Amino acid sequence: MKYPRKYGQIIMQVLIVDDSSVLLLTLKALLESNGYEVLTASNGADAIRVLERYPVRLVISDWEMPEMDGIELCRRIRAEDFSGYVYFLLLTSHDSIDEMVRGLSVGADDFITKPYKPEEVLARLRAGERILSLETRDVAIFALAKLTESRDSDTGAHLERVQYYCRTLAQEMALLKKYQRTIDPEFIRLMFQTSPLHDIGKVGIPDAILLKPGLFTPEEYEIMKKHTTIAADTLNSALKKFPGVSFLRMARDTAESHHEKYDGTGYPKGLKGEEIPLCGRIMALADVYDALMSQRIYKKAFSREETKQIIIEGSGKHFDPDVVQCFLKKESQFESIRHHFTDNKNNDEQVEQ
Repeated sequence: MKYPRKYGQIIMQVLIVDDSSVLLLTLKALLESNGYEVLTASNGADAIRVLERYPVRLVISDWEMPEMDGIELCRRIRAEDFSGYVYFLLLTSHDSIDEMVRGLSVGADDFITKPYKPEEVLARLRAGERILSLETRDVAIFALAKLTESRDSDTGAHLERVQYYCRTLAQEMALLKKYQRTIDPEFIRLMFQTSPLHDIGKVGIPDAILLKPGLFTPEEYEIMKKHTTIAADTLNSALKKFPGVSFLRMARDTAESHHEKYDGTGYPKGLKGEEIPLCGRIMALADVYDALMSQRIYKKAFSREETKQIIIEGSGKHFDPDVVQCFLKKESQFESIRHHFTDNKNNDEQVEQ
């Protein structure tokens, strides 16, 4: 008897993507007979729609398909954040080193060469399951960030909103010729994953200052500003131990630089223009937008139009003009994200993109 394969207590769902109905049926029969729950799609565009609806963690995709091929599908998956990390297997007749490098460069995890052997498909899927079972990074990052945020219950769903604001901005900036070599799917994914850590340094700020319901004195403001350097020092310590971990580097750069200003008047280093890490320039706008649009003990929420005007006026002063340009194109999506992540809603739902 075959028992359902599980990741934790969830039956593992596999999405098979191929324009060949014969291959879909044969692979589906193989996997279902070995305990997998199988979903199918005939091309990459259909696959994206499936991933938006179901918590799929394993994908087997043909390389060559109409509308959206396997390479573009993989690139899209890496630029999004569906139900977590998606382990991606490319099913292909391409077996040259150059083709494999191309597949790996867009984020494919493994390859199955046609004609496939059933035992090979199952072995590679089980390797993917082992990788997914070790996935603790995202959970640890968000839990740590939430622990920091718990000291100030007035922030509501700030972390969730900022994650999606940052990703929206990064995706739009990736379309600008200037950033096409800088903002790739991995950058977007890391931006989404690490953005909740931008204020982690606030763990070192005394409650009397962090939770003060009014304006800071000059002395208190200097102490509050130290949350950027506290975060940088903490994350730098981790980087010294694990120097090759890219998400730690982006988390450090974002936490340290998101209060820098484009005209050089920010803190902690007074960086100017593109001296400020790109992730910090993106976070600066996302963080300010959320602060302006949110009600606090000491202030009312600004209106949508007031917030938009403040950001426009800050272009080239507080904010990178490129980031402002992308915000203006996606301002309606920011509004949708804000409405979705209200304090009383279930944040496990998928934001409509």
